[in-house]
Amino acid sequence: MKTVWRVLSYSIVGLLVLTLAACSDEQTPAEGAAPETALEHAQAHLDPKYVCPMHSNIIRDKPGSCPICGMTLVEKKAQPQATAQGSGERRILFYRNPMNPAITSKVPMKDDMGMDYIPVYADEAGGDEGPTVRISPTVENNMGVRTAPVEVGKLWRRIDTVGYVDFNEDLITHIHLRTQGWIEKLMVKSEGERVRKGQLLFEVYSPELVNAQEEYVQALRTRNQRLIRASRERLVALRFARSQIEKLKKTRKINQYVKVYASQDGIIEDLTIREGMYVTPKMKVMSLADLSSVWLLAEVFERQADWVKLGQTAEVRFGYLPGTVWEGRVEYIYPNLDPKTRTLRVRLRFENPGESLKPGMFAAVNIYGGAKEDVISIPREALIRTGSEERVIVALGDGRFAARPVVSGMESGDWVEIRAGLEAGETVVTSGQFLIDSEASLKASLARMTAPDMADMAAEAITGVGVVKEVQPEKGRIKLAHEPILAIDWPEMTMFFDVAEGVDLDALKPDEKVTFELEKGADGYVIKSIQKQN
Repeated sequence: MKTVWRVLSYSIVGLLVLTLAACSDEQTPAEGAAPETALEHAQAHLDPKYVCPMHSNIIRDKPGSCPICGMTLVEKKAQPQATAQGSGERRILFYRNPMNPAITSKVPMKDDMGMDYIPVYADEAGGDEGPTVRISPTVENNMGVRTAPVEVGKLWRRIDTVGYVDFNEDLITHIHLRTQGWIEKLMVKSEGERVRKGQLLFEVYSPELVNAQEEYVQALRTRNQRLIRASRERLVALRFARSQIEKLKKTRKINQYVKVYASQDGIIEDLTIREGMYVTPKMKVMSLADLSSVWLLAEVFERQADWVKLGQTAEVRFGYLPGTVWEGRVEYIYPNLDPKTRTLRVRLRFENPGESLKPGMFAAVNIYGGAKEDVISIPREALIRTGSEERVIVALGDGRFAARPVVSGMESGDWVEIRAGLEAGETVVTSGQFLIDSEASLKASLARMTAPDMADMAAEAITGVGVVKEVQPEKGRIKLAHEPILAIDWPEMTMFFDVAEGVDLDALKPDEKVTFELEKGADGYVIKSIQKQN
């Protein structure tokens, strides 16, 4: 059927160059009358005319069926049957329409079910808009075509991106020993465990810490203020708690195990030790993180990196808190792009008193930049992008649509800027545009919307093979039983053909096998050359 549709398409386009009939319901053009093109005809009458897809000279004012297509049914015979007396005659099974094999009958008759006319409009020839498509209201409704106006006004630079919650690094404390030793008692056992400021974390045994205590006690006994001050400062430098120093001053009793306390509220963010481990100053023992305030790190695409500025407002939404919107501001913009994702990191900070925001949570982020004035914009869904260009489908009214190339600019949310190709007040298609513009390939669809070159149509040869049944040289026609003609998707049938001027039929006789070539004429296909097969 693909070839049939191509022929139908060629026939419609042929209306632009072939002569047409007057507006009569029953008469074809009179001989010698000046032909009228389809475009002139449509422009003269404005209302659509109806034409047979197979016979472009048949034009009517109202819908109907083509009288030529309603052809006389032809015989469909069975193969000859062998009998005792010899080979039998071919038995007639039924009669069928040569153009539509589905139409059959038990008796010879003329099929009144010709091909339905299709409407032709003046604007289908193109014009300033280029190729256009016209769709009936019913088809338009079935396709779900929706449109939107082209607007002019402010377009906010809105960055829609994603982010994740992270610890506020300003509230993270890393714990290191300032001397080597052994972990004797570990009071916290796992990461994520919550601690309070002043809570005992672990006890450590270190010979250096023991010696520092002995020096301080000895200085106290000598009452030498310089030695007392120096030995006390050494204990502070070794990270003795001031409460422990005061207790040592009062009791003068040296502790073999030094206690280490939490310096802030928070959770154990990182725990790298276990009881009995030997640790050195370069080892991180653990980290404490305060979740009363958190960071949110958002990823901004490289093309939007210039939009984001310090202090801009942002809205953040979390999937586990539907309907809740967190409002914040851009606090810091990192100076470099991630080489893998090609994104720029932007930091926002949020107070988290109830600790409802957990590190690692995923978030949808909207950052609002400044507005751009007097921008022509359309809904983003209306823009069709290909690898080489961008276009939209413009609604011209009365069911007419045209594909138009455009140049897009910045995108903001559901809207996109159009720098060239559209004007305010026009209407674009936002739903169903791909069905209009493309069935499988956008480029192929636009090519189908464009009128084909008539020279290419003429260059396509239509050839067939058949057997002569009857020759009428005086009438300029011949009856052939031809095989299927694939170029125009005709089945095997027996029919009369008119011949073009100059074709000699005198040398042909019935039952001779011939090869012939067809061309499209004003009244259908005619034979432009025919010759006997050897």
